[in-house]
Amino acid sequence: MAIINNVNEVLHRIRVHLYPNYLPGVQGAYIARTDNEASLGIEEVCAALKNRGGFTGNYDDLVEHVRQFFDETAYQLCDGFAVNTGYYSVHPNIGGTFDKVHEGHDEAKHPVTFRFRTRSPLRALAEHIVIDVEGLADVTGYVDEFVDVSTEAVNESATPGGQFSLSGHKIKVAGTDSKVGVYFVPESDPAAKVKVTEHLAENTAARVIGIIPGLPAGKYKAAIVTQWTTGAALLKEPRTIESPWTLTVA
Repeated sequence: MAIINNVNEVLHRIRVHLYPNYLPGVQGAYIARTDNEASLGIEEVCAALKNRGGFTGNYDDLVEHVRQFFDETAYQLCDGFAVNTGYYSVHPNIGGTFDKVHEGHDEAKHPVTFRFRTRSPLRALAEHIVIDVEGLADVTGYVDEFVDVSTEAVNESATPGGQFSLSGHKIKVAGTDSKVGVYFVPESDPAAKVKVTEHLAENTAARVIGIIPGLPAGKYKAAIVTQWTTGAALLKEPRTIESPWTLTVA
């Protein structure tokens, strides 16, 4: 763990690539995206604590205790308590509005969500991070963010039967080739990829929205196979755009 002191030393580095920014009014500018391929799970963080951080206890016990901590944190959040971990806090939130004083709770109208806030120790660490810009990313097409609408998780999970929102660059699903479509590719067996067969609710160069097919439990990458490119003509051969991160189906 980094230690904050009065010396403005470099303690951390983050690698980024630059991507074109297509927001109105900023054409020609670029946005940075971290170069890490996947989010770390409890096992990976505990392994780092064991291997790099000098933890001398039993690794399996550490993983189990951390899991128990987060399970209890979730339990307390569901009872309405905010939880402050020191580096960030989580707060239950009831959305929507109540039209009458005695109006009951409606799950659709007043959804329950959880909001995260960074605390001062984590914000202070930002002063000790150096950003290494590693140039322009491959902009022939990329997927940037997968939202599992059922859980609101980003680049983490996929809930079979639920809606997904996939955003990126040049990802519109178009073409006459039979391989064109949205796929979920098992990490253990890429040949057993599952195609989205439901109609896509949105299908643009920047966003694709659809329904997650029935998937066995495991790790998957999201992939788009398309012949779309800028202009009216289609590519002769479809190209595949695959996510750098994996999604967990429980």
